[in-house]
Amino acid sequence: MKRLLIATAAALIAAPALAGTPVVLKAEPLDSDGVITLGDLFEGAGAAGKVPVAAKPGASAVLDAAAVQGAARRAGLDWANAEGFRRIVVRGAPSAAVAAAGVSRVNVEVLTYARSLAAGEIVQPQDLVWAKVAAAPADAPGDAEMVIGLAARRPLRAGAAVSARDVSAPQVIKAGEMITVLYENDGISLALQAKAMAGAALGDSFAVQNTASKKVISAVASGPGQALVGPAADQMRALPRAQYALR
Repeated sequence: MKRLLIATAAALIAAPALAGTPVVLKAEPLDSDGVITLGDLFEGAGAAGKVPVAAKPGASAVLDAAAVQGAARRAGLDWANAEGFRRIVVRGAPSAAVAAAGVSRVNVEVLTYARSLAAGEIVQPQDLVWAKVAAAPADAPGDAEMVIGLAARRPLRAGAAVSARDVSAPQVIKAGEMITVLYENDGISLALQAKAMAGAALGDSFAVQNTASKKVISAVASGPGQALVGPAADQMRALPRAQYALR
């Protein structure tokens, strides 16, 4: 009998666990009532979507991905977390009235500055926090990624609502700086030294002066101390700024 029990236990240990219902993490988890459920987090949660996971006392909550994965598994859901997320940020869902307003938002959660920033300072993830304000700017960004990595255009006060006008791409070239200007086309590559006649952010067009001929031409900033002319510059001008903004 003892041998039979041992064999049975070994078989149970070796047997694969029953697979749960596969689910996918939502692109932007939102909560509207202060209690985060599996349905707030996952697509296809079904009946398990009502299972509470955590409370959200503030404007947002940060959950441990491994703990969420365990809670999902206990509820019969299988989240593979193939992306390797370590944390999950859950924000408050805006009301239907706010969503319909579009331009002017009142008493809603928006991004605010967690600390004061000096002009030219780069916005970091820890510099932003979701909070409720009496009135939000019409151009308030809906995603922190739209602001992170950009430079403050002027001094910014802690607690103020974030506006798209507050920031711009950081300058990679300073006025008067000696830079390398590159021309590439059909296998031909040329480089020359030039003087930047103005400061420029990545992707900006600006004037440069050839140090040899003293001729002033237009170039596109392609990186710290570098610019492009010719077809490569035209291609960069045609790209949406979001595709090459520094982050």
